[in-house]
Amino acid sequence: MFPKHLYEYLNTHTLIEVKGGTTRESFLPIWMVEVNGRLFSRSWNKSSRSWFTEFQKTGLGEIKYGNSIIKVRGKQLSAEDPLQPEISKAYLEKYDQPANLEYARGIAGEEYFDYTMEFLEL
Repeated sequence: MFPKHLYEYLNTHTLIEVKGGTTRESFLPIWMVEVNGRLFSRSWNKSSRSWFTEFQKTGLGEIKYGNSIIKVRGKQLSAEDPLQPEISKAYLEKYDQPANLEYARGIAGEEYFDYTMEFLEL
């Protein structure tokens, strides 16, 4: 489990920052959801040079929220994992603002299941 203040931050903010790998210098704002105390993000652009692929390569990175930074492990979730529909539901519930809804519906789709990363505290 992550620190309580990280969950509190996630409940009050739509963006959190992540840095995948060990060589990147800057953080990238992304969407993140919590399901049963576990943290997940999906790669929106499915790029071969993204935070997601850096986590695939190294398994390491960092999450930044407010002034706090936590070192994390990233583990790709299989598309067949039974938690995938719950993650989609969490995206649709959290990102239901008019400006975000179209993107939430997209990232909640099955074609994004292969691009789901779980974050685990080191």
